[in-house]
Amino acid sequence: MIDSNKILIQEDDGTEVEMEILFTFESDEGVSYVLFTDPKIEEGEVYACRYDEDGNLIPVEDEDEWAMVEEVFNTFIEDEDFINEEEKN
Repeated sequence: MIDSNKILIQEDDGTEVEMEILFTFESDEGVSYVLFTDPKIEEGEVYACRYDEDGNLIPVEDEDEWAMVEEVFNTFIEDEDFINEEEKN
């Protein structure tokens, strides 16, 4: 399992970029996922990968798998919006 809130991603040119983990989750099939973003980009893109027990990242390539990951992410965003709204009240 990924324990830190940061991971290093290697770019195509070999440079490493530190990314911020938004959250991890496990699918009903027992597959582990991590969703992360580049903290240097204010409105940055969210990335998702599978990861194994050693923490190795595996790209998500299947359309059905992407749909499931997007559904989990959208639920996460809705929950965050609800929490932020509750804090304002």
